[in-house]
Amino acid sequence: MPSATIIAVGTELLFGQVVNTNAAYLSRHLRDLGVSVPYHHVVGDNPGRFRALLDEALAQTDIVITTGGLGPTQDDLTKEIIAEAFGAPLEYDDEAKQRLDEIMRGFGAKNYTENNLKQAKLPASATIFYNDAGTAPGFAIEKDGKVAIALPGPPREMKAMWQKGALPYLAKLADAVIYSKILRFYGIGESALETALLPIIDGQTDPTVATYAKEGECAVRIASMRKTQPEAEAAVAAAARRAKELAGQHLYSEDDKDYPEVVVDLLRAKGLRLAAAESCTGGLFAGAITSVPGSSDVFDRSFVTYSNKSKLDLLRVSPETLAREGAVSEQCAREMAAGALAHSDADIAVSVTGIAGPTGATCDKPVGTVHFAIATKDGVEAYERHFRDRGRQVNRSVCVLELCDIIRKKLLL
Repeated sequence: MPSATIIAVGTELLFGQVVNTNAAYLSRHLRDLGVSVPYHHVVGDNPGRFRALLDEALAQTDIVITTGGLGPTQDDLTKEIIAEAFGAPLEYDDEAKQRLDEIMRGFGAKNYTENNLKQAKLPASATIFYNDAGTAPGFAIEKDGKVAIALPGPPREMKAMWQKGALPYLAKLADAVIYSKILRFYGIGESALETALLPIIDGQTDPTVATYAKEGECAVRIASMRKTQPEAEAAVAAAARRAKELAGQHLYSEDDKDYPEVVVDLLRAKGLRLAAAESCTGGLFAGAITSVPGSSDVFDRSFVTYSNKSKLDLLRVSPETLAREGAVSEQCAREMAAGALAHSDADIAVSVTGIAGPTGATCDKPVGTVHFAIATKDGVEAYERHFRDRGRQVNRSVCVLELCDIIRKKLLL
């Protein structure tokens, strides 16, 4: 298996002014190509340090991928250092210059400065990756069995260039096919999931099975490297079937879809519309559902009823319920869901009311106490949950996942 080092170039990364999301993105995609990534590095805009790090990375791994340092300013020296290391002189690339001219004319700059023009100077013998999302081109260069790939720093530009240029370039170098599948689980912790999947994890060679903890949920990646795509797909499919047998009660997606997308797909398939009544989530559930493209087909409305008065006014929760049992109670959740159904054009309505923390808890109702309900024409069902307190924002996010889980299970009955 070939190996790669990822080097992010930019002093702003070391100062914490910019978060390095590029390395995570590249690692995921390299893994899918069958390329291991033993090292991530960040280096400032210092030519001496970068050259020393580049030499070390080339000695340790087969491929070095850099992000950043391809722009027009004096501290953008990535391509100069790589060209020097590979013994390749810099030359003006005609297409890169033409593209730069067109971009600058679009900005209204007839005579742009010399430092902008340096972006069109690239290492001789390199494979050029033209930038459809910005100005600075990237490139790949190879010598003595070592490969360096230079990509821009802005994530939007980097991702576009990776997909169109670097990924096809590396795929041509591969001598095998990698296929992977992501399964997503809810309602089970990572250690419990790993234990359940031990029959396919222990002693694994190919396909490989790995669990990953996410916020309130878990993912399992199954990957196979075979000579052909059909062989790899068949191996992954067999392992996925076995994983479903072992932990299928917690499996909500077999194709790496977020829970809100799964819910939207199910509602659309059944021709149903959804409404929500939210208290402790404050509209977070509606935001998650409506972030799915096409959700307007299935989502009618959300009532964000944070105060007791809003529950009375908008959902017709009874004053007696609020006075006797409080807003965080089964009865209140039931009346919220029923009210959302009655005051909307939905077929299904859900509600959530709870204590997200850090304040508001009592002896009887600690942080993490949440009541949910789901209402249809056939009646209302309620659920009480006691989540571990993981901080206000995570607590609220878990409530969104729980609502999705309640809806999915109801729709699959």
